[in-house]
Amino acid sequence: MQRRTMLAAGLGLAVAGLMSTARAEDVIKIGEINSYSLLPAFTEPYRKGWQLAVEEINAAGGINGKKLVVVSKDDSGKPADAQTAANELVSSENVAMLAGTFLSNIGLAVSDFANQKKVFFLAAEPLTDAITWSKGNRYTFRLRPSNYMQAAMLVEEAAKLPAKRWATIAPNYEYGQSAVAVFKKLLSEKRPDIQWVDEQWPPQGKIDAGPVVQAVAAANPEAILNVTFGADLVKLVREGNTRGVFKDRKVVSFLTGEPEYLDPLKDETPEGWIVTGYPWYSIKTPEHDAFLKAYQTKYNDYPRLGSIVGYQTIKSAAAILAKAGSTDTEKLIAAAEGLAVPSPFGEITFRKIDHQSTLGAYVGKTAIKDGKGIMVDTVYRKGSDYLPSDAEVAKLRPKD
Repeated sequence: MQRRTMLAAGLGLAVAGLMSTARAEDVIKIGEINSYSLLPAFTEPYRKGWQLAVEEINAAGGINGKKLVVVSKDDSGKPADAQTAANELVSSENVAMLAGTFLSNIGLAVSDFANQKKVFFLAAEPLTDAITWSKGNRYTFRLRPSNYMQAAMLVEEAAKLPAKRWATIAPNYEYGQSAVAVFKKLLSEKRPDIQWVDEQWPPQGKIDAGPVVQAVAAANPEAILNVTFGADLVKLVREGNTRGVFKDRKVVSFLTGEPEYLDPLKDETPEGWIVTGYPWYSIKTPEHDAFLKAYQTKYNDYPRLGSIVGYQTIKSAAAILAKAGSTDTEKLIAAAEGLAVPSPFGEITFRKIDHQSTLGAYVGKTAIKDGKGIMVDTVYRKGSDYLPSDAEVAKLRPKD
């Protein structure tokens, strides 16, 4: 009797193990990392975006018949935590690839991990040019238009301004440093008469806006480049409005037209700034209409740019997995290089030469309507039109 009981128990465990294995074989996991607790204004809509993408993918049959599962972790805005999360996702969760990240220094940390461990990584949001160029590697791809791409779009407008004396305000970490450097380079090439009269480098998330604005005013520039975002942007705008530093000065600003950064300003929104952003309310294309309807139906809310980034990150990852027909890293790389995928902004391609996607951005000006900040005079700029030549990229990127 005891022997039969033990045999039955053993058989039960074996069957359970087989069922578990079968279930595991029917699932493909993506490991996702982001700064949820640090930057909720962006990452909450971002999470909604990728959750909608997962729902749509699985409703359509998954990835080659397998269910897609996203295992998500919070990096708390710390590179070391992000690398720990990446290691746990790869070693414990057996994810097929890594995706996500927001801050540029964290994106670089996960990219370095991916390179060392030979794991595929689709960077969602980090904008530093180093991700795909000076510190690029064969395992890392990037979705969002880089600092170079957005700077080139903004410089196209900035070069038309009569202003010659420029000041810059940017957070003192990888993203801000990269954005300022490339904007200055590209604008100075178009306008050799430009003078850079002041640079302000407040710590990210900890701006003391009074002294920053005072220093800029003392330099008396004719135009200002702003790279701050989130709560820092709100503080800067309020202090600048109070002191009149933006009055009669042109301002060019990365990201400010994104709803997650524009909405908190409400009727304090400065008007006439030249910005990149996401005017979801004025985009009239079939691709965006379909996304907007699905998003609003699921969440009863309007999308932010984070929503687009989260949605397209997982849609792109799924397309790569489907084309590869495998979770083997080398096959994923081969599938991703040159891959064209649909997006709410139209078709995009992941370039073979540097693993940068050609997702573009909207450029326009800030305005106030019904007590809220909006973008007006908007034009979509294709990412492929704002990248250097292959020969230039080859010089910028190390050989794999």
